[in-house]
Amino acid sequence: MVVKDELKKLGLHFTPVELGEVEIMENLTISQRELLKVGLIHFGLELMDDKRAMLIEKIKNIIIEMVHHSETAIKVNFSTFLSEKLNHDYTYVANLFSEVQGTTIEQYIISHKIERIKELIIYDELNISEIAWKMNYSSVAHLSNQFKKMTGLSPSHFKKLKDKKRGPIEEIGNSNPSKMKQN
Repeated sequence: MVVKDELKKLGLHFTPVELGEVEIMENLTISQRELLKVGLIHFGLELMDDKRAMLIEKIKNIIIEMVHHSETAIKVNFSTFLSEKLNHDYTYVANLFSEVQGTTIEQYIISHKIERIKELIIYDELNISEIAWKMNYSSVAHLSNQFKKMTGLSPSHFKKLKDKKRGPIEEIGNSNPSKMKQN
């Protein structure tokens, strides 16, 4: 809505493409571009006209959608899926992503999967086997190994930490909370 409003203020014609992404029908003047940029920044948005930066954003959005919001697993290899979705060769996309982000697409996916797994553990609606299936892991062992490698904790240890309740403020710092000192 913000993007549309800013474009309307400048009298520009556009067609919506995706969330927050529009195709502008006319060429922007330098002053229109600057006004649009300032208007978007005011709302915490940015004007992206660099093709490489736009491609990186699309890659991130696809990964975030896949990991955090999709209920169905991708049935094809992710590199094939990404190549088809972006209409680019995977090697080009992977090299660009690594160059710009300083990490591989695979590591970016794993990081997001681990964060999603943490959420699912905290929500406590699924057991680890169900989480492994939902997150498209070949086994619980694979999920556990990757989780431990990324967090330093096993999923069960993470769950125990999450379940640990806060103690009363009076007991903080006491080595034996049942025998509090009387002053």
